[in-house]
Amino acid sequence: MRHATSLLILAMATAPALAAPQCTENYGTGATTVTLATGSPGELGLLKALADAFNAQHDTRLCWVKAGSGKSLQLLKDKQVDLVLVHAPDAEKRAVAEGWAINRTLIGSNEFYLVGPSTDPAGIRNAKNAADAYHLIAQSASPFLSRGDNSGTHKKELSIWKMAAEQPKGSWYKETQDFMLATLLQADKQAAYFMTDSSTWVVGQSELKDTQILFRGDTYLVNTYNGLVQPKGATPAQPYAEKLLAFIASDAGQTVFRGFGAERYGEAMYNDAVYAEQYAD
Repeated sequence: MRHATSLLILAMATAPALAAPQCTENYGTGATTVTLATGSPGELGLLKALADAFNAQHDTRLCWVKAGSGKSLQLLKDKQVDLVLVHAPDAEKRAVAEGWAINRTLIGSNEFYLVGPSTDPAGIRNAKNAADAYHLIAQSASPFLSRGDNSGTHKKELSIWKMAAEQPKGSWYKETQDFMLATLLQADKQAAYFMTDSSTWVVGQSELKDTQILFRGDTYLVNTYNGLVQPKGATPAQPYAEKLLAFIASDAGQTVFRGFGAERYGEAMYNDAVYAEQYAD
């Protein structure tokens, strides 16, 4: 028994630590590196704009790890990142309740659109709500693409399928295991339906041949974003992670948030926290 216990202790001591996630991009050259995981806000450039404004006030560098909400929260739980920007309310609340995340802070929102081919074979233009639109797609077995990656978007999709009393399966339903913009472009090529966020739509619509917004406006499709950080003392950069999240929620950070994309695309890509508050969960 003593020998077996010794072997177990040795195995635990020599087990490799979790490999640090690779930075998708780095912003700034400061002495302290803050690591943040998120998906679309990084992919679309909002995170860089926020990081540039924050780094100008601090001796910091931001490492962005590209990950959907599910993966981002797992990285936070594993202490592989200092903070996350995510849109998965139930999972966020569990993280705080379980004690491995603090300072859940509303930072803004966008919304989801159901897009698809202009012919609209499932007839979702006339849907009563999001669940009805999903029901029409399933009943007509019209092609539908899902990210299928446990992201916030995927979690929202699954909740709508449940509301619609439909099981998404069959040759008409395909999971891409890819991010938002890539899946939107695939949906256009395959004449498939897809639920994209409005921010990605603003960026990607010029590259689409036949995909249109076919259903929007259900308040259930409003997509709120929250930031969460490591508990105090959990990671070396935790104090700066708290400062960064506080900055994003401040007047200066919210000015960046609500105005992002307007100059380049003619319309803002996100709503601020004041607007999002009415839909917060």
